[in-house]
Amino acid sequence: MSRQIVLASGNPGKVREINQMLAGLDLTVVPQSDFGVPEIEETGLTFVENAILKARAASRHTDLPAIADDSGLEVDALNGAPGIYSARYAGHGASDEQNLRKLLADLIGVPEAERTARFQCLLVYLRHEFDPTPLICQGTWEGRILFEPRGTNGFGYDPVFFVSTHDCSSAELPPETKNQLSHRGQALQKLVAALKRRAH
Repeated sequence: MSRQIVLASGNPGKVREINQMLAGLDLTVVPQSDFGVPEIEETGLTFVENAILKARAASRHTDLPAIADDSGLEVDALNGAPGIYSARYAGHGASDEQNLRKLLADLIGVPEAERTARFQCLLVYLRHEFDPTPLICQGTWEGRILFEPRGTNGFGYDPVFFVSTHDCSSAELPPETKNQLSHRGQALQKLVAALKRRAH
């Protein structure tokens, strides 16, 4: 009987990605939307604060251990923006497409060499709502911003994030490759290793 962990997200892409990575551990990640957990206001000023806020709320409503991530894109030419506001860069309720268009518009005139960027992911695991020692894992994925979208895999800013090691956008990578390289993949690998250590 696999143990359930609630994921403080209703994003099906994230749920799928995380379950693929946890295959082999006796754990099943279930989205908080399955339990009717309300979305919380992300009032933190850092990725880690927001991740802890989300995990705490999910654990409180479900009485289950919780995983939450807060991730985003930092673009050097924009002083680290969109950062913690990546999901709502073009305003509250903005679609991936609207956020992407705003990013490209904000970078008009910025030459290729100055379009360096990275995805950051802060992943938090709480055993329960009041866990005083949450597991905190960070992943960073370096790249640069393309002039136009390429590829149909992934979500969010993947189509404009150029991965120099593979000479393509993140959205052109097969999912398995992306899971190994990506910021979330890196953070998850660290989390899986930490959970395995705890299990022994």
